[in-house]
Amino acid sequence: MTGTMAATPTASPASSPAAAGRDDLASLWRNRHRPAARRALVERHMPLARSLARRYERSSEPIDDLVQVAALGLVKAIDRFDPDRGVAFVSFAVPTVLGELRRYFRDCCWDVHVPRAAQERALKLEQAQAQLLGDLGRAPTVAELAQYLELDVEQVLDGLAATQAYGVASLDAPRTASSGEDAATYHDLLGEVDGGFELAEDSVVIGAAMRHLAERERRVLILRFGEDLTQSEIAERIGVSQMHVSRLLRRALEQLRILTRAAAEEAPAVDG
Repeated sequence: MTGTMAATPTASPASSPAAAGRDDLASLWRNRHRPAARRALVERHMPLARSLARRYERSSEPIDDLVQVAALGLVKAIDRFDPDRGVAFVSFAVPTVLGELRRYFRDCCWDVHVPRAAQERALKLEQAQAQLLGDLGRAPTVAELAQYLELDVEQVLDGLAATQAYGVASLDAPRTASSGEDAATYHDLLGEVDGGFELAEDSVVIGAAMRHLAERERRVLILRFGEDLTQSEIAERIGVSQMHVSRLLRRALEQLRILTRAAAEEAPAVDG
């Protein structure tokens, strides 16, 4: 019996799922400025944004915040991308999203401002530390970090110092005692009255008063208290007796007391 075998229909390339997906994506790009198409493109490429955000995951920055920043970079990449140039969107989007993440760390996360180069070096050091910690099973040394990043040891040390400016604690923040009870603030534990301020004020007052002394008395005071010479050494230096030096010192100090007391009485009162 002879017969004709019916041909099995084959799907054309244009009707395959892959081709349909490409057509759908092309349609989205053509209409990317429409809200629905733009939203669909963002949803399609969000896995890329999440993977890039995880590169910068750190304990001080919640991953949800990083994903939001990466999503913002993704939206900017979609708005700027020109599909007619023949460049893959991923190749265009990756540097745009990473740039948005770096800008976020540079402008929004540092508690103390440091130069941009130091910020970028500090971020590279943190990534290198995490990578080497996994490879070595221990914290890397400064020399190992320098070799890994091809930097000088001094540059690594500067970068590590810059990381201290990323997060700072307020002096008014309460500290928790070992017993679990609230302890004093950092200000109470670390702060103290700086005696240098009072010393600086006294130096200014004494310096102004000394300008009113005779030249010899001023010189004797400088030799005694500035150069720490004994009365005998001063006497030999200026060519007088030690007794005369003693009289000069007493007279100069008494005049200084009078002048500085008068200056304090004339100073305006400060409301405390």
